[in-house]
Amino acid sequence: MACRGERPFRHAPPAAARLVTDTAPRDHGGGIDAAAATYGGGRSDWLDLSTGINPVPYPIPDMPADAWTALPDHTATDKLESAARRFWNIPDEAAVLAAPGASALIARIPALAASEQVAIPGPTYNEHAAAFRAQGWHVSQRGGAAQVIVNPNNPDGRMWRESELAGAPLTVIDESFCDIAPDASLIHCATHSGVIVLKSFGKFWGLAGARLGFAIGDPRLVAQLADWLGPWPLSGPAQAIGTAALLDKPWAVETRARLATDSARLDELMIGNGAELVGGTPLFRLYDTQNAAAWQGRLAQRHIWSRVFPYSDRWLRLGLPGAEGWNRLEAL
Repeated sequence: MACRGERPFRHAPPAAARLVTDTAPRDHGGGIDAAAATYGGGRSDWLDLSTGINPVPYPIPDMPADAWTALPDHTATDKLESAARRFWNIPDEAAVLAAPGASALIARIPALAASEQVAIPGPTYNEHAAAFRAQGWHVSQRGGAAQVIVNPNNPDGRMWRESELAGAPLTVIDESFCDIAPDASLIHCATHSGVIVLKSFGKFWGLAGARLGFAIGDPRLVAQLADWLGPWPLSGPAQAIGTAALLDKPWAVETRARLATDSARLDELMIGNGAELVGGTPLFRLYDTQNAAAWQGRLAQRHIWSRVFPYSDRWLRLGLPGAEGWNRLEAL
């Protein structure tokens, strides 16, 4: 089936953006050290709004001492993956693999099939295209032996429907930001042959340093990924923290409500200062600013870092500030 957008871009990206999977460098958020080298200040002086990481992270629980001193065992892994099944309502037919971050999985997934053509509708998160190219795949906007969709999409927040999946032999559904909108998840598609759904722990729970992600889907493909990762892919602390967080559904409900409130506050601030909302999620917002580099520079002079893109000179993406960051942003 041909892929159709659930909604068009509020402002259609330029030609370079439409071909981002063919031409864009591997740019990312973060990079405070480089920003400080240009604009001054130490790392602690900066407010980093260039990522979509929850600024109010899950509180790290107490954990047994052997989480640090012993090799992670199968019991701890089973508890973590069982908690993941319950939190995401994973179908019994789908396999679950906990991994050291979604990025580790993204780098390995293209080797699951013979290199041909992969469809990665863009603009979107650029690591998928880079990983497939590294394995000899040709990256296109549509058609081919594999398909990658990011649901919700980064940076515009587009949501995908099951009817838009192309039915490729290898289908990757990256749901790194989908915990803000669980009803939009395509996790039920994890029962389909050739499908892998990716989940990230670092975004919604705000603990990117834990390096925890999940591959969910076709048991044959998930088993191959597990074999490549080896016997101890996760640290004991990551297992303990992940299990506690996934079992804490009240925290997740409260966090979704807070993120919705804070993202509306950010929209009001930015729109009131001349920007126009393009899209995003409650964890990050995408704005048309007419001159994104100028906005980024003005913010950076006050040690506030934002995200711009190589394929658009108008788009500025902002994550949410934490409680102590709102005053700085609103004053500017």
